[in-house]
Amino acid sequence: MSCGPIDIKPRFKKPPWLKVKLPTGQNYRNVRQIVDNNKLHTICESGNCPNMGECWGEGTATFMILGNICTRSCSFCAVATGRPKAVDLAEPMRVAEAIKLMGVKHAVLTSVDRDELKDGGSIIWAETVRAVRKINPQTTMETLIPDFKGKFDCVDRIIEVHPEVVSHNMETVARLNRLVRPQAKYDRSLKVIEHLKKGGMRTKSGVMLGLGEKEDEVLTVMQDLVNHGCDVLTLGQYLQPTKMHIAVDAFITPEKFAEYKVAGLEMGFKYVESGPLVRSSYHAERHLA
Repeated sequence: MSCGPIDIKPRFKKPPWLKVKLPTGQNYRNVRQIVDNNKLHTICESGNCPNMGECWGEGTATFMILGNICTRSCSFCAVATGRPKAVDLAEPMRVAEAIKLMGVKHAVLTSVDRDELKDGGSIIWAETVRAVRKINPQTTMETLIPDFKGKFDCVDRIIEVHPEVVSHNMETVARLNRLVRPQAKYDRSLKVIEHLKKGGMRTKSGVMLGLGEKEDEVLTVMQDLVNHGCDVLTLGQYLQPTKMHIAVDAFITPEKFAEYKVAGLEMGFKYVESGPLVRSSYHAERHLA
């Protein structure tokens, strides 16, 4: 990776508050069948999300569009890096039909980074939102978008279709940005969020903890987000997907996550989801109001 060798440390034993149940139940199997039958990708699977059993058991999933191969090589992410396949023009309709089959009331969409495309994938993004809305007129949406390399004309395509929530994750504090997501820029992400807010969007971002950040750095990124118009914040524990990814530096206690939630609300966030197992789309339907 461009930031040099990743610091690979021995894995810590997970504390008890990070233990989750294995996926089971009829609802989980139904979601699995719909995803497989429609040849869809989910960040639940590609990102090794610890909440997959809970969310799929409730009949919800976060759909990942534009394939499952990313052009970036973030050191925290379990999604494969490489040369993506050609854009699938039928994907928007398949996603929309799957959402209808699942009876989803609030849909969350995300994507890999497609830096090799001139539009960054923003055209397919907009078409997917339109397709979901056409087939599921009562379904609300959250779109967790890339930074599109800071191209505001691409961001404007998301604003034009006006999903109920638009999220773009900071992922980490400024000092660790180059190590954690070497092809992304801290200030650029803030400007994307600011542009979305100026476009009338309800904005959201997420930060992982346990990567070696200090408390004052966490509070700084939180304040930076508020200053740039971020409405909703999620804070969760980073978990190392494989030994080839950046190691966990510390497991943050539930009590500390609770403290950050209080601090965030005092800063001016409209909603803060903060806890060890929180991920960007966790309880996403609560972030609408």
